[in-house]
This record gives sequence, C-alpha cells and structure tokens, in this order.
Amino acid sequence: MSNKMQAAFMVAPMAIALRAQGVPVKIVYLGHRYGSAVVVQKDGPVKKFTDLRGRVVAVPSRFSDERLILFRAMKINGMNPSEIHLVEMAPPDVAGALAAGAIDAFSMGEPFPSQSEMSGRGRVLFHAREYWPDFMSCVLVVRQDVIDHRPEAVQVLVDGIARSGLWLEEKERRRAHRTQAADFVGRYYYRQDPKLLRWALLKPEDRVKYEPLSPRKADFEIVTKLMRETGVLDREIAFEEYVDIRFAEGAAGQKPWKYEAGWAKAQ
Repeated sequence: MSNKMQAAFMVAPMAIALRAQGVPVKIVYLGHRYGSAVVVQKDGPVKKFTDLRGRVVAVPSRFSDERLILFRAMKINGMNPSEIHLVEMAPPDVAGALAAGAIDAFSMGEPFPSQSEMSGRGRVLFHAREYWPDFMSCVLVVRQDVIDHRPEAVQVLVDGIARSGLWLEEKERRRAHRTQAADFVGRYYYRQDPKLLRWALLKPEDRVKYEPLSPRKADFEIVTKLMRETGVLDREIAFEEYVDIRFAEGAAGQKPWKYEAGWAKAQ
C-alpha cells in the first residue's frame, strides 16, 4: 500500500480485498495450486470433519483461502459456521500450539502442515483440494503504476515464474527438480530445514502444483462468492477489476528452464 514494494505474493482474498478498498493493485499470475491442508492431532479425537464441532481451529488470517476452505467444508457437511471457533494465528506458531493442545486443528498452507506431520504430532485431516478442486492460495500481485509504465518488466517476471513452475513439474525430472529446489531455497531463502521442504514438495509429489498458473475467472468467482458470504468482501467486484490476464496470456508459450543443480546459470 505504501509502495515500498511493487510486487508480492499474497493470499488471493487479501489481494481482492485490497483492490476492492481502492488500493491500485492487480493479480497477474498464481503462485501455486493446492498446498494447503487442515491438520489435527495425530492421535486425537478428530477423525472426520464433523468432529470439529465445538473445537478451536486456527487460520492464518480472516483474509485467507485457508479460512474459506473451512466454510466450504462446513457447508458441504451441513454444519453452521458458529459450530467451529476460528482463531487467527501466525503460521509458524500453529504446529507448537497443536502439539500443546492450545488448538484442536489448523488450516494452513505449506510447509506448516508438513512441519506438524514430520514432528509426529499432527495428521492431515484433509488436503484443500478434497473439498475444493483446483484450489489456489497465493497469487502474484503488482502495483498498477508498474503495470502501466513497465509492462515489459511485469512480463519478464511472470515469464520467469511460469518457467520455474514448468521446471518443477517437468515429468521425467519432477522429483529431482523438486529435491534440488527444496535444498536450495531451504538454505538460501527460507532458512528452513531442506528436509521439511522436501516433505512439502514430495509427499506426495502433487501436494503442491505449479501448473496451470494462469488466473481463471471461474476459480476467482468461487473465492469472491465465499468472501461475500463470510463477511470479508462488502461489495460485488468484477474479475477484470482485480485481475490483469494479459501477462499470463503472454507467458502461455513458455518452456521450462534448462537447469540442473551445480550449473552456473539457467537457460
């Protein structure tokens, strides 16, 4: 909002809410699909979704897809939203809170479900895609002034992300590339144990998907409808008002990066 950064990944409902409030930003691409889950205590009493009645469930933010998936699951299971007590909690805190019994479950994006599983304390009750096919969470958001005055830079950024996604999904090298990515970003970007990121990317390999990443109107209409129903969006908003599809269309013909661990540069 203060223009200290011009592009960012953030959860889709937050980006839509910012645009609805007049902040000059647009969604230009997705970060990934899937990659979120509801996690419960491994040996706890929650065996199915309806067992969450009367229990405390943590979400990262009221402006998150991880909150919306709970409302979607409640509707499918015939539950009233008042039957689950939702609390907002910083993602790094949820695994510990679940292990300590401070919460009964959490709905979060990776790598926090994997962290809870790796510790032996948590169990995935369901992955988001089980209730929401083609579930998406993070989106790439760019300020409108950059889109207007430097569209070629935005296209380079989107092209690079598209090629990275295709590289991670390259069938014959998928597992090797995901392992390389986990090892590299764990050490140099996220300061996370590479073992944790390997878990998130490989157990199973489609736990997080990096294609297709083009924003689709039907997918976002599900999000905005749920946002309206759950009180985090106070007006109807057209897809074209918060999404600029041109850059995704421009990246449609991209090919995966040619890169293997140890190479000096990607081609």
